[in-house]
Amino acid sequence: MEGNIDLFRQIIHYSFHLLLPFVFAKLFWKEHWWKAGFIMVGTMLLDLDHLMADPIFDPSRCSIGFHPLHTLWAGIIYYALLAVPSWKWRAVSVGCLWHLCTDFIDCFLGGL
Repeated sequence: MEGNIDLFRQIIHYSFHLLLPFVFAKLFWKEHWWKAGFIMVGTMLLDLDHLMADPIFDPSRCSIGFHPLHTLWAGIIYYALLAVPSWKWRAVSVGCLWHLCTDFIDCFLGGL
């Protein structure tokens, strides 16, 4: 049963990272939705901060608050990017904020 829960958690996590950005893009940037979707998927680069951790991946560790690009202060910066009058920067902002939400949901599902 635990294997099913882990599989469900992984499906949720990666579909939220890789598929839902295109849904958001279609809702917010109809004219540029394809590009906006790829920009938001590109915010997966936030996970480069995992390279500074030892071990790099730990399924029992919550990314939120642990990695530098996954902190409240980083989230404030991502939120502030919404003020930039450019759809591209707003797509970056929404992508980064959604990335943090997705990782938070993963922590919740993992009981972390």
